[in-house]
Amino acid sequence: MSDPAGVAQGRPGVDRQWVDRLRGWAVELGFGALGVADIDLSSDEDGLRRWLDAGWHGEMDYMARHGMRRARPAELVPGTVRAVMVGLDYAPGDADWIARAHGTLEDAGAAYVSRYALGRDYHKVVRARLQKLADRAAAHFGPFGYRVFCDSAPVMEVALAARAGLGWRGKHTLLIDRGRGSTFFIGTLYTDLPLPADAPVDDHCGRCERCIEACPTGAIVAPHRLDARRCISYLTIELKGAIPEPLRAPIGNRIYGCDDCQLVCPWNKFARPAAVPDFAVRNGLDHAPLVELFLWTREAFEQRMAGSPILRIGHERWLRNIAVALGNSGAGDDPAVLDALRARSQHPSPIVREHVEWALRRLAAGPAPDGVTPG
Repeated sequence: MSDPAGVAQGRPGVDRQWVDRLRGWAVELGFGALGVADIDLSSDEDGLRRWLDAGWHGEMDYMARHGMRRARPAELVPGTVRAVMVGLDYAPGDADWIARAHGTLEDAGAAYVSRYALGRDYHKVVRARLQKLADRAAAHFGPFGYRVFCDSAPVMEVALAARAGLGWRGKHTLLIDRGRGSTFFIGTLYTDLPLPADAPVDDHCGRCERCIEACPTGAIVAPHRLDARRCISYLTIELKGAIPEPLRAPIGNRIYGCDDCQLVCPWNKFARPAAVPDFAVRNGLDHAPLVELFLWTREAFEQRMAGSPILRIGHERWLRNIAVALGNSGAGDDPAVLDALRARSQHPSPIVREHVEWALRRLAAGPAPDGVTPG
């Protein structure tokens, strides 16, 4: 945290007008919302501990290493007394984006990429704009201590954003705002400024459980409880090794992340289009042919995915994911699909080879009877 003199803690005049000024600057920087949260997350510690003890974080060992520090902002950044929380919308700009997303999911020959990952890496976009907000505040108010985050450190973004009044935690565990749904990124600024905190908002999910019912792998095991080990986002992004065979068929054509729980959420009819150009679709990834993407060399993948959040999974996992999608395509009589898979059957990576072999076996088996999953 900057401000080594610690002048912010004793600064007089820190009031609601400061928050209003921050909110105005946030809008100018493209953020759709800004709120201030107190940092007492003690009520969230038990849930975090039980989630870790259940092993639902899977291979995300860093979650366990950080432990309760995630729920104790002042331990992560000494001097922190408030969290300034912002939301940055990323939904596509057309009104029928949900219908088009469903259309891609229903096209077995097309790749489905989570809508948040179609453009530039959100980590960089949100942090850069949040840094500009901090710079503007320091220029106006004087030096103060702060540190900016966006899904980049042990920070309970959703819990803090809910405390800041940016929305409520939906049953799928994502934050929902009545005016913009759940299609926005959350940014965090820990600060030593004793800003007035905003009030949380009420939960408006009611009895709706569409998100739970829509999850292809049953990862949402109960309202507000997610077993990440079954989540398609975890399987296609975080998991480094082989995808468990029983979960490959339910993945369908999703090659990077999953939006099913958001696509069925009634509140996302209010989703707001991205206010910044960074999230415009790149490389046609909103509806790209699986075979075309599978043929990308490592060099092509790294060149095309430069600046994208997808780059972090690397070419090996990219091929692994697409092999699964090709195996689920039902295109066992399509020479282009079979040739593409066979061309990777001797790939140096045993992970790629395993998933290619599985895909070829699945395609050779043909369509399964109702209720039976070949694999």
